[in-house]
Amino acid sequence: MSTTHTPRIFSGIQPSGGLTLGNYLGALKRFAELQGTGPQTVYCVVDLHAITVWQDPETLRAQTRAAAAAFMAAGVDPAQSILFNQSQVPAHAELAWLFNTVARVGWMYRMTQFKDKAGKNSENSSLGLLAYPSLMAADILAYHATAVPVGEDQKQHLELTRDIAAKFNHDYGVDFFPITEPLIEGTATRVMSLRDGTKKMSKSDPSDASRINLTDDADAIAQKIRKARTDAEPLPGSIEALKDRPEARNLVNIYAALAGETPDAVLARFEGQGFGAFKPALAELAVDALAPITARMNEYSADPAEIDRILGEGADRAEAIARPIVEETKAIMGMVRSR
Repeated sequence: MSTTHTPRIFSGIQPSGGLTLGNYLGALKRFAELQGTGPQTVYCVVDLHAITVWQDPETLRAQTRAAAAAFMAAGVDPAQSILFNQSQVPAHAELAWLFNTVARVGWMYRMTQFKDKAGKNSENSSLGLLAYPSLMAADILAYHATAVPVGEDQKQHLELTRDIAAKFNHDYGVDFFPITEPLIEGTATRVMSLRDGTKKMSKSDPSDASRINLTDDADAIAQKIRKARTDAEPLPGSIEALKDRPEARNLVNIYAALAGETPDAVLARFEGQGFGAFKPALAELAVDALAPITARMNEYSADPAEIDRILGEGADRAEAIARPIVEETKAIMGMVRSR
């Protein structure tokens, strides 16, 4: 059996905590830019992934709606793209179980994200945390997605998705699942902490000063950039010269991504100047870029019933694609399909 795959892009974001500038530059902004470029775009709030660690139910509901609001505020149009929350489409969990029988235990234990999240007490972590990458593969392959925009830290999970697809196709003698390609591009696909340029900007960092939240007002954004850790050296003329200055490199990359320029073009403008000149310019740029997004997020969040309606409509459209793929997967595997 050979399958022709419709070009389709899939990606998702976890509804765990407030979204940051890193989520915007590394994901949401790119999701919006990919709309209308040819492939169908399918975007998901991955609430099934969120519960691999315990979530307060009311908080999870609120954060799922907030993540959907952030998608739309960043420019994801539910009419152009499919936008939904994962748990409303049963195909994800069904296909994840089928893939649990294809994936190998050793593959799961090698996942660096499991090691990082489980820590030393991995025996006490949920089975879901270990099997998380199998669900991620199902998220992608339930739509026969041909490409996934990923940051460097997600490359390993996409490689596992490709391994699962290849093993399934080989085991059953079919060419059914595509070998999904990564889309790694953009200046700041990995935005780092404002307090430590060697660590990713994270919504779970105990220090709020380490990140710019999409809900921060103009004063908070300007203050966080003003207090961001830097060094006393002037800015050089090329990004290569910043390789041993992670905090400086991070701020230049953020500026470049917000401005839609290359880091070298930014440095050409600021070469020889210190952070006393650079930080106010970055703060002004960040406020200009993020203030409209924050305002739109607040507008969407004020009407949770409308968010729910959009997510439900998106789930119907997602299910229409994923259901036949899951049913065909079961048929390939030899399950009786009599209704």
